[in-house]
Amino acid sequence: MAGRKAAGGRKAPKARQAVRGPQAGAGARTGAGARGGAGVHKPSLEAMRERIDQVDARIHALISERASLAQQVGISKHADGHTVDFYRPEREAQVLRRAVERNKGPLRDEEVLRLFREIMSACLAQQEPLKIAFLGPEGTFTQAAVLKHFGHSVRALALPSIDDVFHEVEAGSADFGVVPIENSSEGTVNYTLDRFLGSPLLICGEVELRIHHFLMGRMTDLHRIKRVCSHPQALAQCREWLREYLPKVELVPVASNAEGARRARDEKDSAAIAGDTAAEVYGLNVLAAEIEDRPDNTTRFLVIGRKLFAPSGVDRTTLIVSGGHTDAPGALYRLLEPLAKHRINVTRIESRPSGRGKWDYVFFLDIEGHAQEPRIAKALASLKKRASLFRVLGAYPRAIL
Repeated sequence: MAGRKAAGGRKAPKARQAVRGPQAGAGARTGAGARGGAGVHKPSLEAMRERIDQVDARIHALISERASLAQQVGISKHADGHTVDFYRPEREAQVLRRAVERNKGPLRDEEVLRLFREIMSACLAQQEPLKIAFLGPEGTFTQAAVLKHFGHSVRALALPSIDDVFHEVEAGSADFGVVPIENSSEGTVNYTLDRFLGSPLLICGEVELRIHHFLMGRMTDLHRIKRVCSHPQALAQCREWLREYLPKVELVPVASNAEGARRARDEKDSAAIAGDTAAEVYGLNVLAAEIEDRPDNTTRFLVIGRKLFAPSGVDRTTLIVSGGHTDAPGALYRLLEPLAKHRINVTRIESRPSGRGKWDYVFFLDIEGHAQEPRIAKALASLKKRASLFRVLGAYPRAIL
């Protein structure tokens, strides 16, 4: 339920409330319709339930048939292969896009995608689940990104740092990893970018997750809070709200939002900012909901793995490039010119210290399209000739929703 705005347009603190369903209003309309439509036959509740049972049986049979077909596809590819050998993110993206195109309601696109994602996840995991490393602990937004992208039929491995996620995937202990890369309010997670400079890993996918922040604690009153613990990104994304409603409270940066929730559970007078799942995991009261400063607050996550995949039809390519002398006039222009010449859209560019010398930089570029598309491959070949450093970090399906 949307919160009321305080003076100045700010969102006032709002506690979690039960969502009122449509039953009351629907019942009133039904009554009015009954009075005005005498003689109209309506199926009994028992008959409707019987039809639902019949539909459920057909759905179950079709899911079983799909699982059997998925199993046969795996066997035909490689009888001794592992689940990771059969995972095809470009194929899954195509299936999900078609599901959205077919959807005419009443379910929302997000709900249809979630259902199909879970079906594919369960079918893929028949032999063994995928092992997905993520920046933990449990209850973080990165874990939510794992479940959104891979479904629940995976083995999720919570790790204490981004560096650990990279190491587990590099060593083959995890099939894929999920790490944050940027937030729409606070910008890039630089450590993730820097980690690619020394890693052979590739980007296999992306996840966009709408971020809602909740204030939580053991107390029931905001006036009892003496400190708020959370990840620095979360504190920054709620900066204005905290300034207005908790101006004298100490803000304590911690390694993760889940760590903040743990401290709120264990420490008197401490509260936390985290996702609502953390309140359930750590047994905390939600004191205020959706306290992020921007209503469109979204975090983008990268799926990292050990190989590139084929085009899905709606893709993104990420590059690392650098010129011989990045402090020379026109250095960046020379790198971007081949992309402009071939009318390729650059959607994001970041510079980071290369580590090769003082004031020497590398550029991370996101472009629309897949590196294997002929037009893009031609442009990248031209760019590579001009670059002292050139690497395709990944070519992968763009986030669907």
